[in-house]
Amino acid sequence: MIVPQEPSSASELCLIIARVHALLQRRFDSALGSHHGISFGDFQLLNHLRTAPGARLRRVDLADKLGLTASGVTRSLLPLEKIGLVTREADPRDARVGYAAITPTGQELVANAGVTVNLVSREVLRSLPAAQVETMAQALGGLAGMATGAA
Repeated sequence: MIVPQEPSSASELCLIIARVHALLQRRFDSALGSHHGISFGDFQLLNHLRTAPGARLRRVDLADKLGLTASGVTRSLLPLEKIGLVTREADPRDARVGYAAITPTGQELVANAGVTVNLVSREVLRSLPAAQVETMAQALGGLAGMATGAA
């Protein structure tokens, strides 16, 4: 028989992070969808490509950055390819390697959408002191690095 245990503060923190993630996802999806026609997931993908060297990433690296599987990133890229925001590029030295690259149209869209993301971010965090936002960003950034094996 399994005896239920009181949740630890660690599990409570993880549950809070999951809830905040879901709430933020909905908020960003709503703002980005109504103003730019993309989801927050699309924005994250395009933003990773925009900031990558040469504005392109290997598909496996993009999957890692987004926390997706290889097939998950392929499913995310397909609609963006169809509307001309990203393209596929092959590696001339290795046919097994595929790249995703952001197009000029995608760059323009993600730059405009970035303004919306900044506005929503400021609105959501407006009641927190800047020092607390910085501390939380560092802590969660470290946690994300550990979760992906980067730290």
